[in-house]
Amino acid sequence: MTMEVSARRRRDIIDALRRGVVPANGLDALAVGLDRFTAAIDEDLDRVAGAGSVFKSVRGEYGSGKTFFTRWLGERAKRRGFAVAEVQISELETPLHRMETVYRRLVEQLSTEQFPPSALRPVLDNWIFALEEDVLAAGMATEADAEELDRAVGGLLETRLADISRSTPAFAAALRGYRTALAEGDDVTAGGLAAWLGGQPHVAASTRRTAGVKGDLDHFGALNFLRGLLTVLRDSGHPGLLLVLDEVETLQRVRADARDKALNALRQLVDDIYAGRFPGLFLMVTGTPAFFDGQQGIQRLAPLAQRLATDFGPDPRWDNPRATQLRLPGFTEESLVQLGVRVREIYGGERVAALVDDGYLGELARAVAGRLGGRVGVAPRVYLKKLVADVLDRVDQFPDWDPRQHYGLTVRPDELTDVERNFAAADDIELTM
Repeated sequence: MTMEVSARRRRDIIDALRRGVVPANGLDALAVGLDRFTAAIDEDLDRVAGAGSVFKSVRGEYGSGKTFFTRWLGERAKRRGFAVAEVQISELETPLHRMETVYRRLVEQLSTEQFPPSALRPVLDNWIFALEEDVLAAGMATEADAEELDRAVGGLLETRLADISRSTPAFAAALRGYRTALAEGDDVTAGGLAAWLGGQPHVAASTRRTAGVKGDLDHFGALNFLRGLLTVLRDSGHPGLLLVLDEVETLQRVRADARDKALNALRQLVDDIYAGRFPGLFLMVTGTPAFFDGQQGIQRLAPLAQRLATDFGPDPRWDNPRATQLRLPGFTEESLVQLGVRVREIYGGERVAALVDDGYLGELARAVAGRLGGRVGVAPRVYLKKLVADVLDRVDQFPDWDPRQHYGLTVRPDELTDVERNFAAADDIELTM
């Protein structure tokens, strides 16, 4: 099959795989085995775009493709105009029970199809521009009458922020101050208020005083700020926000009191989503099966376990993609070869196609899996990195190089992640294929 991928995107994909990381874009070209999720995911995106809200959890062992799946979903969401943010949960930097930190990381990672992280300032500017356009379109003022236009825009701002003003008056006040600072050409103050709206601590007191706000964000204030952000996104042309909380299984390794607080915070967030408190939010969390099923994870908090409970049969083919939990069964040798075929086609070249045939892709898959204790499910990252950097690049550059004759797979401990290293032998061993 011929991949419809631009030359630039091909280069970006191949370069990311060469470095052993998930590509930032073009993931549809690499999506193997995700077709069965597409219809249900698109239904969820439609619901969120219609001012609904959705919660999903994704479970899978290391190497099953959780990060790939969430970024693939992020690409689909961005094509629909969504904003997207991926937040890595960690005990020290982003503890889940401190929502003010989660919110700050969310804003720092906020991106749209047009703007990379952090996209908050462009979103705020687009929001103000949209207010002005709506005022002009409704005939409430003309561009020639700057004073009347400013008054009408201020009135529309108050109408749009009515609900937010009642629950979080500080958010609305900072937005007003941001708009005023922009109108006066005071970019320093505007930048400071944007930072405060993004949950950044230590914003200058003088900047906060211009908008009549004070203090830093706390846990409960952050939840209200999230509601405000969703309103601004919607009014600036973004129908929703996809928020991914990645690696929540790290909660299993924190102190018991912090773990319990984090699980309760997640339970409260799920309840708020089900109650419709966050229209326009698609929240997805990822974790290992041990996190969902073990006594140090979700099962530790019975109400949360009940909300996420999903029955999985022995055959993943019959999993319900509309369920609260989605199971990623991981790679088999066959699906790993299919992925290799996709990468080979993206790489391109007649000589590459001739020397790196499907049979060789299978040999490489078995060799990498063997180097990782026979665990095919742990192999995708190393397999793709070796395929691109060690095999395809050499075939492309050296006319006399043949992988079957000249390549012996070597996997060093220092090029593996901690999880991969657990499955690999301690010493460097060269395997001839």
